[in-house]
Amino acid sequence: MTVVFKVSDNIKPMMLEFYKDRMEEKKPPYSVFQVKDYDCVITLYESGKVMFQGIGADIEASYWIEEERIKNGRIIHLDGTEKKVKEDNKVFFYESTIGSDEVGTGDFFGPIVVTATYVSKENISFLNDLGVRDSKKLTDDKIKKIAPAIIKNIPYSTFILSNTSYNKNWSEDLNMNKIKAILHNKVLFNMKEKGFSYSKIVVDQFVYPKKYFEHIKDASNKVMDITFTTKAEDKCLSVAAASIISRYIFLGEMKKLSEALNMNLPKGAGANVDEVGILIAKEYGFNKLYDIAKMNFKNKDKIKSGLK
Repeated sequence: MTVVFKVSDNIKPMMLEFYKDRMEEKKPPYSVFQVKDYDCVITLYESGKVMFQGIGADIEASYWIEEERIKNGRIIHLDGTEKKVKEDNKVFFYESTIGSDEVGTGDFFGPIVVTATYVSKENISFLNDLGVRDSKKLTDDKIKKIAPAIIKNIPYSTFILSNTSYNKNWSEDLNMNKIKAILHNKVLFNMKEKGFSYSKIVVDQFVYPKKYFEHIKDASNKVMDITFTTKAEDKCLSVAAASIISRYIFLGEMKKLSEALNMNLPKGAGANVDEVGILIAKEYGFNKLYDIAKMNFKNKDKIKSGLK
């Protein structure tokens, strides 16, 4: 695969700094530098054009394409075509988009829930009337009130990663950001496969794009045409709707766990979580936590200490 585009002047120094330790001693004529990684050759020419060649060309190029978008407002496609847009805080609100968001990654108890939604231009007013925004800015009662209407009217795909699966698969190589990337890719692919007409796929940026694509490189089906942006829930209705659905489903899962244990499971990972964890371990045994909590959290050790 080959990706070629012209680099902006403010991006060139970033590329020189990024690749400085990997540059080849010999370089092609009229080039500034060349880097040969195991799956991609990167060449920056004096003309300002950069060429990525190899099986990893799309992943390597995507990092710099995203930098161009953030710093210069350039929308560059992998085929080299581009358009320049001026972004503002509501840049994605009036477009048909697919967006995804997750809940539960900072909670000791409960699963991780990731959702992607498709919001067409026709559904924008419906969501605005409901008061859709980032789920973290809404009360649980508000989410329980509006989420069923969103679920009924907006196409979505959700994946729930149970605590049992999370603990079984956790490792230093499979960290939280990698888990999030894999699950976002899964639900985004499910939505993209439905054939909706969209202008952008938007993900709230939780890791650099290059790292995101590295995390999903082994996936059999990859979604590559992603626009990463910070505070995406405030800029994109499909991300905001996804955050509400994820939170709604997470609250339902927490309720089920609480009822099964006959005690209320708190959200988060604070001292109150440790106190409840100790009660659960005393009543059901310490190993019960592997079915209801994320055991790589520091809470596990605090709960253990509290049992002595």
